[in-house]
Amino acid sequence: MDYKMFKAINRPGQYSLMDMLMILISKKARYVFIFVLGIIWFRSDSDKKVVLNAVKSTVFTLLIDTLIKLFYFKPRPFMKRRVGILIPSKMDSSFPSKHTLLAFAVSTSFILRVRVLGLFMMGLSVLTGLSRIWVGHHYPSDIIGSAFIGSITSVVIDKTSRYFNSFVRL
Repeated sequence: MDYKMFKAINRPGQYSLMDMLMILISKKARYVFIFVLGIIWFRSDSDKKVVLNAVKSTVFTLLIDTLIKLFYFKPRPFMKRRVGILIPSKMDSSFPSKHTLLAFAVSTSFILRVRVLGLFMMGLSVLTGLSRIWVGHHYPSDIIGSAFIGSITSVVIDKTSRYFNSFVRL
């Protein structure tokens, strides 16, 4: 089923404009996240908590990514089958998708504190995940699992941060 869903999304070469858009999103969306973090950091002191939580979530998500890849290897779609790829890729494990992990970690941190901007960023996170399938680097289950891990990490960081902030005020 994972492969069937992959084949339904992975259509390189059939829509050249869509190919270019997916390559752009896959390679450059992370810079939008970094730009937004920078803008929010310098906007006001109250918004710095959002950025700090996003950075903490990113660090913990990268740690989780490293731990998973130490113990689990899932071949990328192009390693097992003849599929279309649009851009070169590493030959490491397909799960989890680091692009998707980080995108969802940041966007979930924003959705919890700055809802409208968070919704925009969540949309970009979903597009990032779809683009990773479109370019042939990940299966849909890799993206769904990565989105879940990135989001849960951000929720835990946010709840922990709120708890310790209320504890320090006492």
